[in-house]
Amino acid sequence: MNKAGCGLQAGCGLQYQVFMALKRAFSVKKALPVLTLFTKNPCQLCDEAKEVLEPYKHRFILQEVDITLPENSVWLQRYKYNIPVFHLNGQFLMMHSVQTDILENKLAQLEETKEAYEP
Repeated sequence: MNKAGCGLQAGCGLQYQVFMALKRAFSVKKALPVLTLFTKNPCQLCDEAKEVLEPYKHRFILQEVDITLPENSVWLQRYKYNIPVFHLNGQFLMMHSVQTDILENKLAQLEETKEAYEP
């Protein structure tokens, strides 16, 4: 409680509003891009690709899609001879292997854009 007898309760007006604004500003988590790996089991090339991705994993969320599952039949038809295939935020990025130069450039672009638009 401060000298005026007002802690950080809703009835304290401006002090409370400032506190809540700061709390929201600092508690906003930055959304990471989603890297989708189209794969199947077994897939030696996919396993190797995941190893190459290891140093970058803090910069994206890895989502694996098993193309052999019935609900992924569209992806099976599209990619059955080309896995691993990677999409970044829903857009095709690369296939057959991790091309670190392409991945690094695209992640850097997304990070720059995100920083430019954050308050």
